[in-house]
Amino acid sequence: MSTDSTSNSASPTVAPPAAKPDNAAKPKPPSPLPPYHVVLLNDDDHTYDYVIEMLHVLFGHQPERGYQLATEVDAQGRVIVMTTHKERAELKRDQIHAYGVDARISRCRGSMSALIEPAPN
Repeated sequence: MSTDSTSNSASPTVAPPAAKPDNAAKPKPPSPLPPYHVVLLNDDDHTYDYVIEMLHVLFGHQPERGYQLATEVDAQGRVIVMTTHKERAELKRDQIHAYGVDARISRCRGSMSALIEPAPN
């Protein structure tokens, strides 16, 4: 046996401290998309029942809310039925235009009209 006092084990390695991320390198969170209103326009060729049904099917509005919106569009000539980002607003406007005739009124020839407009931030 050897009586040598030197050790053959390796000394532990200390890792350097982790570098702190540079603030300039952090990606910025995406800014929210600007809001748009989907505006339903009044006409005399659709019943309240049609409007209430359409708003339920396309927007998920309950009948009570659909009636409130139908009353407002009848009185004011227009009503905001949804506020969302532009792409979804365009889709919802197009769905209103494609919803079809009101079978409850014989003179009805098509869907209701709608438009989109930028909403104030």
